[in-house]
Amino acid sequence: MSIKIQSKIVGYEVVREEEEAALKEKAAEEKRERTSAKIIRMTESIARPEGMEALEGSTYKIKTPLDDHAMYVTINDIILNLGTEHEQRRPFEIFINSKNMDHFQWIVALTRLMSAVFRKGGDVTFLAEELQAVFDPRGGYFKPGGKFMPSIIADIGAVIEHHLQKIGLMEKEELSEQQQLILDQKRAEAESNAQKRNADADSDSDYPASATLCNKCHTKAVVIMDNCATCLSCGYSKCG
Repeated sequence: MSIKIQSKIVGYEVVREEEEAALKEKAAEEKRERTSAKIIRMTESIARPEGMEALEGSTYKIKTPLDDHAMYVTINDIILNLGTEHEQRRPFEIFINSKNMDHFQWIVALTRLMSAVFRKGGDVTFLAEELQAVFDPRGGYFKPGGKFMPSIIADIGAVIEHHLQKIGLMEKEELSEQQQLILDQKRAEAESNAQKRNADADSDSDYPASATLCNKCHTKAVVIMDNCATCLSCGYSKCG
């Protein structure tokens, strides 16, 4: 194939066979690196300490109105850097037990995957957020206290979030003293107004029967105060 030279030739250099072979080898190596799959590990895998047959853990009960049988979630923890200033407690494995065998397959799959993520190390707090974002197409349910759960998986995610907050891996979002005082005042006023209207309070809820669902915390605790919808649980207000 002929190539037309558009500019003036000012110099030239002969490529030696050794250099040409090295360039071809380098190009082939770069191609192999692009096409070959690489396994990227987040951190070193956390292994069970030798001689430690028992791990400390907590068991949480999940009872939903969708099932006659409760679910029991057990999360066992491992203590890293024991006895040092860098001592830290981390989740190591999770087990879910229930008498309802309809959930057996996905429970086994879910617990094995979560346990593998726990042992992998790194930031595992994303599990709680991802699980709580799962919605059941058949609809969710309200827990005692008025908190809405979009699915059983989300309920498990809430348990994991509570456990991670308990061992110090996640920080619990808390209202300031002033915000809590304002909420308590508005809650007392809302309950007083509800009593004046002779409204029957829901026995499973800590909030007025006229309260509606909050889009932020999924709790049935939104009431109209000063012509503004305000959540008595998390403080969210459409008026800012």
